[in-house]
Amino acid sequence: MHFGEPIDDARLSALLRPGDGIDTVLTADAYGAGEADALLGRALAGVDRDAFCLVGAVGHDFYEGEREGSKGFPRFTDPRLRGADGYADYLRMATERSLERIGVDRFDLLLLHNPDRIGYTSPAVWEGMAALRNAGLTRRVGVAPGPANGFTLDVIDCLERFGALIDWAMVILNPLEPWPGELVLPAARRYGIDVITRVVDYGGLFWDDVRPGHAFAERDHRAFRPAGWVESGTERLERMRPIAERHGLTALQLACQWNLAHAPVRCTVPTLIEEPAGSKPIEAKRAELAAVPPELVLSDDELAEIRAIGDNTGSMALKGASPQFEGEPQPDRWPLTSELRELAQRWAIEPERDLVPAA
Repeated sequence: MHFGEPIDDARLSALLRPGDGIDTVLTADAYGAGEADALLGRALAGVDRDAFCLVGAVGHDFYEGEREGSKGFPRFTDPRLRGADGYADYLRMATERSLERIGVDRFDLLLLHNPDRIGYTSPAVWEGMAALRNAGLTRRVGVAPGPANGFTLDVIDCLERFGALIDWAMVILNPLEPWPGELVLPAARRYGIDVITRVVDYGGLFWDDVRPGHAFAERDHRAFRPAGWVESGTERLERMRPIAERHGLTALQLACQWNLAHAPVRCTVPTLIEEPAGSKPIEAKRAELAAVPPELVLSDDELAEIRAIGDNTGSMALKGASPQFEGEPQPDRWPLTSELRELAQRWAIEPERDLVPAA
């Protein structure tokens, strides 16, 4: 809606309408403070409800909360807005309002969107999410950490605490960003949690239309990535390209296949952005995604080779619980507690080695 070159609503609606190999659509109520829901609703008008899978996300309170600049709207669990006794009522209200905007009566999956530390640990939050499933407002519930990379121990902690209530989790994962997303996959496997992976395109590099010298608009979220990420990513992508060509795959299809080769990963979500004139049209990207082979074509050796080329361990500071953070918890970063250190030990994670930028 707000990144890349503007496209009109009619064109965007056509891209979002299920069919032609794409049968899952995803929205979040905070996108455009409800605007994304309404736009998706127009795209779904007249489409058989049983012909597509609808994923929603709630968690940022734009109803009572005040937008805080680039940080966006506060989480609904912000103590300034309500206490634990109000969580279930908020979740019910936000879910019903999102469904009304879309014009449907249920989600197939509803995600807790970008939770803070309370969202990962509060029984009242997850009992409220489960109540939505029990009420028929969604068939499944899940957790979607973000928006930045990290939250590793927090996601594992959430699955340990509430795995019996949670059906799905979403993490950032792609061949150029295997770290830290891969660290949560063993917990997902243990607790029977299916996984959606996002940012599969690595900011557009796997679409092959973001290259060195690419000009990002002022509000484009990719402008906040570290300097040189396009150049470094391009060099590593070129080393992966012969594997893709060996199987008749595009770079994006290679990335999707690599993600889906991880046992708990059941869905991949690249970002489709209309880049400046002369780039690949967004309709072509949609068709390319739809043409990802349903069967895995990459061998174990090729999967390992791709992982080695793309290894990004220690490449950035992570959000969530961090051994580098001290002081009062912030909405997206907080101290590493003794409880989380014990959790890390159970999962063979050494925070000072595995969750901090390389020296």
